[in-house]
Amino acid sequence: MQCIVNRRAQFSASHRYWLPELSETENLEKFGLCSKFPGHGHNYVLFISLVGELDEYGMVLNLSDVKQVIKREVTGQLDFSYLNDVWAEFGQTLPTTENIARVIWQRLSPHLPLVRVQLFEHPQLWADYMGNGMEAYFSVSTHFSAAHRLAHPDLSLAENTDIYGKCARVNGHGHNYHLEVTVKGEIDPRTGMIIDLGALNQVITDYIVEPFDHTFLNKDIPFFSKVVPTAENIALYISNTLRSPIQELGAKLYKVKLIESPNNSCEIYAADSETTTVNATVSEPVLARV
Repeated sequence: MQCIVNRRAQFSASHRYWLPELSETENLEKFGLCSKFPGHGHNYVLFISLVGELDEYGMVLNLSDVKQVIKREVTGQLDFSYLNDVWAEFGQTLPTTENIARVIWQRLSPHLPLVRVQLFEHPQLWADYMGNGMEAYFSVSTHFSAAHRLAHPDLSLAENTDIYGKCARVNGHGHNYHLEVTVKGEIDPRTGMIIDLGALNQVITDYIVEPFDHTFLNKDIPFFSKVVPTAENIALYISNTLRSPIQELGAKLYKVKLIESPNNSCEIYAADSETTTVNATVSEPVLARV
């Protein structure tokens, strides 16, 4: 039986986004404050996912051995380093989060049965690499606060209460929503980026956060006047809204994850939502939400 196991590690390092073939003004325009001398640092958190058959001792791999490999090949070299200089690979392609993940894969793959390298630059920004050439995934998270009421406009209060429970109460209720947006693309061989982070954050802010934040979704967002703003429908709306603007930035929207509360979240994969429209018709009642 195959099983995937995950090992966590961490290291602290600094880096600078700077291309010597560009002027100081051009670097500042391209990389913003990340181009400033002498650079800046992060407490990186690394997750290594490994696959294998369960052995007679109930293990895929001896995690003590895995820990030593990761320390020898990666964290022991990167911890308290200036990334631009520590590995030759970062002289050609800048040490962005997505490119660091790619190079870590290259360093570990001769020694471990990898299926994924996930690297967090900080809790709101991370990258995933799965060993497919220059292809990587880049994720950012943000938040907004909004109220909603789960009630189909064509049903009575009693009928909506049967379906949505307390969430159908007429004055609604609110959430502090957390939104994760994952894009997919090719790592630029010079800049190390699959997308301009500033531009991505601006798109998410302009199209989602600013229109949604501190609103009553049913009344303030025209789309939800007829469509019940469940977390699933909100995530699908966000996916359909962000797809084109992100594509214009040179990447593809891969996934939207909306966390409504610590107990409830949903994920929409953009490839699946391309042909999906939000259904505003009444279906059979489902279990009430709590």
